[in-house]
Amino acid sequence: MDWMLRDLAESVPCARHVIVLSADGLRMAQYGTDPDTADRLAAACAGLQSLATAVAHEFPHGDGRMRMVVIEVSGGFFYMMAAGSRAYLAVLADEGVDAGLVSMQMRDLVARIGEHLTAPPRSGEQVA
Repeated sequence: MDWMLRDLAESVPCARHVIVLSADGLRMAQYGTDPDTADRLAAACAGLQSLATAVAHEFPHGDGRMRMVVIEVSGGFFYMMAAGSRAYLAVLADEGVDAGLVSMQMRDLVARIGEHLTAPPRSGEQVA
C-alpha cells in the first residue's frame, strides 16, 4: 500500500502527510511522516470521525455516515475520507494545495483499493 500512498502524495503538490487509519485511531499505513506523528494524527482522526458521525445523524434524510471532513487551519488543510468499512484515509497539506485535486485523488485511491482498507473490529479473542 505504501506505493499507492506515495503516488497520492506525489500527485498533489503541497501534500505533506498521508495516513490510513482504523476507526479506533490506529495507524494502518503512512507516507511522508514519521510513525509518532502518524500515530498522533490517527488518534486525532478517530475523534474527528466520531464527531462527524454525530453531526451526520442530525440530517433527517441522510444515512448518518461520515464521508469526508475538511479542516482549514493557519498553515494548511486537513482532509479525512471514509475508505472502507472502519477505515479512513487522511491527508495533511500546506496552504497552497488545490482542494479539488486532493479530493479527487483521495476518492480515486479509495475507489481503487477501498476493499483493502477495511479494518475488522477488534475482539479480545484475537491472538497476536
